[in-house]
Amino acid sequence: MALAPLSATALIEALDEPALIVEDGRTLAANAAARNLFGSSITGRDLRFAIRHPQALQAILAGKHRDLALIGLANAEQPWQLSVRPIGKGACLVRVTDRSVAVAAERMRVDFVANASHELRTPLATISGFAETLAEDGPLDDRSRAKFGATIHNEAARMLRIIEDLMGLSRIEADRFVVPRTTIDLGAVARIAAQQVAALAERKGCSIEVVTGDAVIAVTGDHAQLVQVADNLVTNAVRYGCGANAGTVRVEVLLDGARGVLRVIDQGDGIAADHLPRLTERFYRVDSARSRESGGTGLGLAIVKHIVERHRGTLDIRSRPGAGTTVEVRLPIPEGD
Repeated sequence: MALAPLSATALIEALDEPALIVEDGRTLAANAAARNLFGSSITGRDLRFAIRHPQALQAILAGKHRDLALIGLANAEQPWQLSVRPIGKGACLVRVTDRSVAVAAERMRVDFVANASHELRTPLATISGFAETLAEDGPLDDRSRAKFGATIHNEAARMLRIIEDLMGLSRIEADRFVVPRTTIDLGAVARIAAQQVAALAERKGCSIEVVTGDAVIAVTGDHAQLVQVADNLVTNAVRYGCGANAGTVRVEVLLDGARGVLRVIDQGDGIAADHLPRLTERFYRVDSARSRESGGTGLGLAIVKHIVERHRGTLDIRSRPGAGTTVEVRLPIPEGD
């Protein structure tokens, strides 16, 4: 059966983005999204009562095929894409697309490239400087040579850690839509992570206490990635949460309803509230100098966040100055358990 012809109004109402039909400078029809954006009384009125952006008005009133990126169409700082398409004599279809997500993604990409370049340039400059000194003719005592060699080795190792974390992050992002299906013992994951961080804890004068209980807490996940999550969280707790008066990092594994919970608690200096929302950003550091000195790459919590998201879990970080930090990961248990 043939469909009855649809009205222009019905057609634009099917669009999610704001859409108008304009003829001779007057709005003939506007969908719900356009009425929300420009005002409910836009239909049937002169377009200039609703849209006051000079570039947008010029493009629409010209009635020609046009795509235009602009800011300030309805909100002062919001970016938009304006598309004008002629649909008849004196009439045109106008669509407005919110570009906020795309612009934010591009800004993140630019910031990421800039941050990655900076993080790699710093150790590379140090390596280059010390290598140049070693290559110069002239006497150099054994102590200085050993110091220069150790510095080059340490900075090269730092660069390698950054590159490995970047590559790991890329692999995690590539698999973000692939939901893991393996059943994993979360308590065993916690114990493996504690064992891997034991040497660092000993150097820091810190102990790691793992509390898993008698029952096995099984979750659905990727074993290697969950070990990486636990390792990163325990490592952070040891690096930044251990000190003269904070010698224990507690790792808890428990069951809460349909979720397995991995909780890492330290008794360190804590983190101010304004830093908490940004801790999972790539290369974000509360204290850049302290992080670099401790061997951190600034990517650990970003990796944790992406792995947890891939596992359809949640990540929660609670902290305040002087009261330590608690990081909690909640992961789904296998269906039917």
